[in-house]
Amino acid sequence: MERQIMIRHGQEELTASLHYPVQAEGKNGRCGERAPLVVICHGFVGSRVGVDRLFVKTARELAGEGYMVLRFDYAGCGESSGHYGKEGLESMIAQTRTVLDYALDCGNVDPSQVTLIGHSLGGAVAILTAVRDRRVKNLILWSAVGYPLNDILKITGREVYDHAVKTGSSDYLGFDFTPAFFDSLGTYQPFQEAIKFNGNVLVVHGTSDDTIPVDYAFLYQKVFWMRSEGRCDKEIIFQGNHTYSSGSHCGQLIHRTKDWLNEQKTLQQDWQHWMI
Repeated sequence: MERQIMIRHGQEELTASLHYPVQAEGKNGRCGERAPLVVICHGFVGSRVGVDRLFVKTARELAGEGYMVLRFDYAGCGESSGHYGKEGLESMIAQTRTVLDYALDCGNVDPSQVTLIGHSLGGAVAILTAVRDRRVKNLILWSAVGYPLNDILKITGREVYDHAVKTGSSDYLGFDFTPAFFDSLGTYQPFQEAIKFNGNVLVVHGTSDDTIPVDYAFLYQKVFWMRSEGRCDKEIIFQGNHTYSSGSHCGQLIHRTKDWLNEQKTLQQDWQHWMI
């Protein structure tokens, strides 16, 4: 079952879709067992639907495996209220935490199994959120941004930034961006902050990504390996582009994501049984 909801964040309303877990009879133990939670963070000027419905497909697939999945539009994107280019990464981190508040208040959600999936700029936001919010136990990074300012300027073109600095705002694809938005991108360094996250991580990237270099996947894995705890797995999708647009690449992405999440669920259940 899926339900469209509105989540209040300050003066804004974030539009979201909540996918309830499909629990087959006799599967995964007791009836009414708490479901692992997955929250999907979309990328720059994106939406909770995703290119070629990537996030819709992912959410439905994971719900079929017994996960509670919440995908949402950041303020000013999709159907949410607000002005996307007015604030910046700090606001997106705060919005993600508000969404976590809502999701964890839903019935039958397991607070020990909370995962953020972040795509592109949403990957950077997911990292920054996880470092600040101990409720996040796992991270899945799809084609994650590593250097927010440089990576986004590569997408928009330097002239968009220069025009914003000169006039106070600049148009890109119908979005108005202020200098404050770009300033926020330069404030955060996900590669440096990633080492502070102690949970498990899956890094996925396509070799034909012309937007965010596939080299970032190897850099992220190296950073995550430097931690004293938490594991990091990597999946490189041959000829996959930034949005995994072909059917085979999309299928490989979702399949690997699902399998990895199931591994984490099994590990958590084994740990709980050992504790008992």
